[in-house]
Amino acid sequence: MVTYTIMAALQAGLSTLLEYLSAHVLTCLVPAFFIAGAIAALLHKETVLKYFGADAPKWLCYSVAATSGTILAVCSCTILPMFAGIEKRGAGIGPATAFLFSGPAINLMAIILTARVLGLDLGLARAVAAVTMAVVIGLIMAAIFQRTEVKCKINSAPDSAPAFQFDEEPALENRPKYITGIFMAVLVAILLTATSSAIELLPKAIIVGVLIIMAAFLMKTYYLPEEKEAFLSETWWLTKKIFPLLVVGTFITGMIGYFLPVEWVRTVFGTSSFLACFLASIIGSLLYMPTLLEVPIVGTLFGYSTGVTAAGPALSLLLAGPTLSLPSIIVITRIMGLKKSGVYVVLVVMISTTVGMIYGAIV
Repeated sequence: MVTYTIMAALQAGLSTLLEYLSAHVLTCLVPAFFIAGAIAALLHKETVLKYFGADAPKWLCYSVAATSGTILAVCSCTILPMFAGIEKRGAGIGPATAFLFSGPAINLMAIILTARVLGLDLGLARAVAAVTMAVVIGLIMAAIFQRTEVKCKINSAPDSAPAFQFDEEPALENRPKYITGIFMAVLVAILLTATSSAIELLPKAIIVGVLIIMAAFLMKTYYLPEEKEAFLSETWWLTKKIFPLLVVGTFITGMIGYFLPVEWVRTVFGTSSFLACFLASIIGSLLYMPTLLEVPIVGTLFGYSTGVTAAGPALSLLLAGPTLSLPSIIVITRIMGLKKSGVYVVLVVMISTTVGMIYGAIV
């Protein structure tokens, strides 16, 4: 019996991993790693600091960071390479973590789907709460860690980083300043097109192919050989650093899902009490919820659509679930360190719990 249970759990972990790899590697992670490599190697450092730097105007950096998810249809794992890229390029801890939270939390398609499937009230609550939480989490992280972060960046350098890093963009008279912006936009367009469910497979493949050709043309025409090498080196370095952790974390998540007592959990979620919202936030922060699938998971698996789950824990699940997962927590810890990542996870769980309780008391 024990052997059967262990084998079944391992099979569940393997199935989850294979499903994740087949659904996300080509369409999500590969474009995300290239975007991260471009941020780290090609994007002018002053550009990152202008919008995400610790000294940037708070209204500007937090507005950009907290609403970035509206154009990035990404999950909690796909946002990680981009977060690593802007963090490495000098972004402040506050704006960077606001971006980390908002990327998957404020997915425009997911907000619309939530409103259509689970109700307009819950969709609006999710949108408002996600934007607000991104700003609050970023401000708290900055208040706790910003001074320490500045000292660390002065006194230390990242280990095992690629040899090619540009503090200033190499001068190239024939390259207009807007080329890097266009190149980044093309990479983002590849990600958005590849992950879109509104485009049929053949047109999607054609559009992505054209965009890849455009990106290759821009790279070959406007960038120096050392810049190309830096771009590929940064992309590969981030891939080696993040992807193995995602694989391990996704496998473990599948095993946890096998042992999760769903029926018992659903009975606990019948009210908007602290325990229900807190448990919903904890489960959401551990389970991997692919982009858009958090809606049927909350509506069907946890029974919100049938009235089994109350409004409070449903919102807590929708806030914590897309933004965290066990694989993403492992990677975030590798990027930020145990102390910062621990505070970030606690903030997401506790604020998601609080927001869920407030919303449950109102409706």
